[in-house]
Parts: sequence; C-alpha cells; structure tokens
Amino acid sequence: MIPNAPLHEDVADAPPDGRAVWLFAEDGARIRAAHWLPEGPAKGTVFLFPGRTEYIEKYGQVIGDLVAAGHAVLVVDWRGQGLSTRLLDNPLSGHVEVFHDYQKDVAALVDYAQSLDLPRPWRLLAHSMGGTIALRALLNGMDVQSVALSAPMWGITIPGAVRPLLHAAAIVAKRVGHGHRQSPGIKNAAYPEPRAFEDNRLTHDREQYRRMTDQTRTHHGLALGPPSLSWLAEALDECHDLAKAASPEIPCLAMIGTDESIVKNDEIRRRMATWPGGELLEIDGARHECLMETPERRRKAIGACLAHFERY
Repeated sequence: MIPNAPLHEDVADAPPDGRAVWLFAEDGARIRAAHWLPEGPAKGTVFLFPGRTEYIEKYGQVIGDLVAAGHAVLVVDWRGQGLSTRLLDNPLSGHVEVFHDYQKDVAALVDYAQSLDLPRPWRLLAHSMGGTIALRALLNGMDVQSVALSAPMWGITIPGAVRPLLHAAAIVAKRVGHGHRQSPGIKNAAYPEPRAFEDNRLTHDREQYRRMTDQTRTHHGLALGPPSLSWLAEALDECHDLAKAASPEIPCLAMIGTDESIVKNDEIRRRMATWPGGELLEIDGARHECLMETPERRRKAIGACLAHFERY
C-alpha cells in the first residue's frame, strides 16, 4: 500500500479531494506526489513538473484550472525540495548529485500513474527547471501526447564575464568534494523572500507573490534557498547537453515572458524555431512565472495551455 503524505490544503488554494503520497525512487529517495481527478469523465492526465525551489502547494490554482477544464493532474516534489528527501544537512540548500537523478523521480511518478491507471492521453506541463527535466524525459521516451512549457530552463541567465568562471569553479568544487557548498555570493535564505516584492524577478502580481511567501512562512518545510555548487555545475552541463539534442516530434507549446531575467529566452526561441509542431507564445511584460502573473497575463498563459491540450 502506498503511504499517504501531507498536503497543506490551508495554503494551497487547490481543489478538494487531492491525495498526496510518498513514492520511492529506485535509489531510495522519498518523493512526494499528489493527484486530483475531475468530477466528470477526464480528458486525460496532465503531469505537472515544477521548477527549482517549488512544491506542490504552489501550483494549487493552476491545478484548479486544469481540473475545472476536465483534466486529471499529477504533481511531484523533486528530490531535494518541497517535502521530498532533502539531500544536505542544510535544508535550504538546493542540491542534486547528478542532474539525471531527477529522471529517477520521473520514473517513480510514471510507475505511480500506471498503478492508478490514470486517464489517458497523458500530457505534460512544466515550468523552469521542470522544463529541463521534461525535455530529457521526452528524449528518454516518456509517453505523453503533448507538452506545454512555461519558461523552460534551457539556459540560465548568468552575466557573460562571470559565467565561465562560475561554471569552472562549480565543476572543480564538485570534483574535490565541495559540491555541497552554496554558490558564492548568495545568502542562505528561503526563496522568494518576504518584503522583497519590488525587487522580485518572478511576477508583477503582488497578491501572487504574497501567496508564495505566505506558503513557505506558514510551512517552513516547503522552503528552499540557493543552489549548491553541485546543482549549478550539473544544471549548466545538462543545458549544454540538451542544446545539442534534436527536439522530439511531440506537439509543444512554450511560453515566455518578455520581462524574463532568470532563464535565457534566446535559447527557448532557438529551440522552438525548429521544434516539429512547436509553438512559441511570448507574453508581453510577464516575468518568470507566466502561470502566476497578473490576472490578464495569467489568463493568457492558462488559456493557451488549455487550448493546446484541446488540440493535442
């Protein structure tokens, strides 16, 4: 029997009757997942892959939109964040030993979906780091009919002069056993920080930002801070490797904000220009969180996802 896991419904703003469970990846990492079913016949199941620092509850409103449109939804907390296994003694440090370890989490999630016989067709919605993991999963043969991506992390914005030095330092630190250390110059604090709305790079919507900070302030176990040097080295290497791979022949919608400053929009534009059946939507003025922006921008992003899933 699969054990139940906590689901913080008091802060999630998600539909009722969601069920959270503990899954175990092949290497023993404990992974939290949760799923919801619509009231009537389902149009299929949407796998939801969050970004770095994120957790299931953050996507409560997005889950609500998908369920209201008739989709079942299955969401994951990646290893090292949310309520899944934390990998370092410092719980605020975002860490992974090998980026491909996230594919073990994907495998556990797919096994769980199969055990529940979740409605088909299966589709995929991913944000930021979730878009990196999603592209690798698709290249590995994950069986989905279509995919929608919000600000996929196919390149990380680092100032040009600093980038090669930081990448080299992260690789060396990992090789000499210091990969667990945090990236230099970043304070050990949970993201997003309360009282930092004016300087945030996530959203223009003050209420959405308050919702994010209230969630981690109410349930400290959801919070995550800066990445480790190991995570940084692995993420940059994975982005480099993926850039050399051809896009899969699966209908794909990618959404980016014109006010993006965390991931590289040019890398997204480059890939989507040659993705078979690919479509790129640029949302004017949106920051990194297209799905959690001001109401008009958010409606545009959610509406595009739902329309894409109706077509494919």
